[in-house]
Amino acid sequence: MAEWVELKAADGHHFKAWRAAPKGKPKGAIVVVMEIFGVNHHIRDVAERFAREGYLAIAPAMFDRYSRDFDVGYGPDDMAKAFAFLPKLDMPKAVLDVEAARAAVAGAGKVGVVGYCFGGTVAWLAATRLKFDAAVCYYGGNIAGFASEKPHCPVIMHFGSKDAHIPMDKVDAIKKAQPNIPVYVYDADHGFSCDERASFDKPAHELAWSRTTKFFAEKLH
Repeated sequence: MAEWVELKAADGHHFKAWRAAPKGKPKGAIVVVMEIFGVNHHIRDVAERFAREGYLAIAPAMFDRYSRDFDVGYGPDDMAKAFAFLPKLDMPKAVLDVEAARAAVAGAGKVGVVGYCFGGTVAWLAATRLKFDAAVCYYGGNIAGFASEKPHCPVIMHFGSKDAHIPMDKVDAIKKAQPNIPVYVYDADHGFSCDERASFDKPAHELAWSRTTKFFAEKLH
């Protein structure tokens, strides 16, 4: 079952989240951190996929701080609306929202976090600043800026070698700063794991998904 729920961050901010529950008893929980396009159809679908894997999944609406119920697709107009939020983004407050989501599902057992694009960077900060049990970062564009932070849980990362938004020198800087973290690079573009984008790359997505689900199965058992 999947539904909208209300959450409250430590600073008093109220916001929505998409919560997807598995059929049986959860084998853990996963916080799914959105791209800059809101908790849209794709992100809700990702949460539901993790629910089918047996996890209690929750996707916090990170942009409720700026525009309630923001939800767009991947066309040119959508991109323009989403990119308009970039100057407003407050990463410490994003971490507060992720912590509220973690607390909301912590009763299910160990909790992992996975993030895409903007969410990939937030997932890294969740790993370094919060108490998660595992973190997966998909093409987080600003991870390099926080690469010196120390993670408190196991982490893996996924990047595309054709990603114009994240040059390979940034990926190399992350690898250098975090030599013990597996950083997987695919022959793919930014957003390769989103089947609603033109840049979707099925082989790269399937390999990254298999690595992600195996990683969570090992770390959240």
